[in-house]
Formats: sequence, structure tokens, C-alpha cells
Amino acid sequence: MPTNMTLFSINAILILSTDDRTRILTKYYSAPHPPLHAPPGSSYPGANPYPTVKDQKAFEKGLMDKTNKQTSDVILYDNRVVVFKMEGDVMLYVVGGADENEVLLFSVVLALRDSLNILLKTSTDKRTIIENYDLVALAIDEIVDDGIILETDPVIIASRVSKPPAQDMVNMKNIDLSEQGLLNVWEFGKQKLAERMRQGL
Repeated sequence: MPTNMTLFSINAILILSTDDRTRILTKYYSAPHPPLHAPPGSSYPGANPYPTVKDQKAFEKGLMDKTNKQTSDVILYDNRVVVFKMEGDVMLYVVGGADENEVLLFSVVLALRDSLNILLKTSTDKRTIIENYDLVALAIDEIVDDGIILETDPVIIASRVSKPPAQDMVNMKNIDLSEQGLLNVWEFGKQKLAERMRQGL
């Protein structure tokens, strides 16, 4: 049994352009609370392996060079398991630790691809992703939070991102925000509180 079992299985999710090799959307994750025994700057499960933008861009450039002509969907690069899918003119990457389960990481990249196909309807390309950047960022946040996989069902992800829940919506048309309306609410609250106190005694 591995000693470093952790929920933090994702180091990064990257959406990179294949045309000009630029970053479209990149999210690097690190555990919000490092272990107590971990010295500063050390590598522990869930630690961000690329803390600076310079390190991130160097990793992304090397990753694009390595995966540009690949026929497989899983590689080992820089001591990280990387799964990827090409969609239109973008590459979707999910990066995990060297001992991470490739099938788990592959389910994340498929969830990202399928949820983007549902949300963007037309096509998953650089222009559409940039125009719908908010939906793409929300979809990634629904899939992974701080490196922990939350959801891999693309239909559920798309439904959470595309519309607000109906039960949480408040009908603002019937709310009286005038001074008299606020006084009425205050009096109503006082009456209800008094009734509850009488019932409790």
C-alpha cells in the first residue's frame, strides 16, 4: 500500500493552442494545506511542481514539442503522467504525478472534452474557447478543485455551468424595498419572533 495516498491527483489542466503554441487557459494546482512535516519548497503529494510562470511556460513548451507528433494519448514527461486530447486547433492536457492512475487522468480529460463540446455546441477551437472563457473556466472548476477530482460526468458539469439553479432564484418583482416595505418586514419579523418565544416557554 502506497504511503503517499492523497486526494490531490491533478497537478495541472492546460488548454494550449497548436497553431501558435500559446496558452489559452492553464490552471496549476497545489494543496491548500501542505503537510506539517514537509519543509518549505519540498515536493509532497499535491505540491505545485511549477510554481513560477517561467517554469510553467518552459514545461508547456517542452510538452507541446513532445506531444506534437504523438499518436498515443498518455505520455510520461518530466516525471509526470500527462494525458491529452486534440480538439480542433487546441490541445487539452491533464497532468498528474508519476505514480498517478492514467485511467483516472484520462477520464478527467474526456470529461473536459465532452463538457466543452456540450457547452460550446459549435466547435472546440481557440476562438470559441476565448469567446466563452467564463464557461470553460467554470467547467474546469466543476471538474477539479485544488487538484481534487470532483466530477467526471460531462452532462452534469455542463448543467451546473450553463444555467443557475431555479430553486435559488429570487423573484425581485414582488419585493417592496421602500421604507414602508422594510418597516412591514421588521414588524412581521418581530411578531414571528415573539410567537416563537411564547411557544418555546
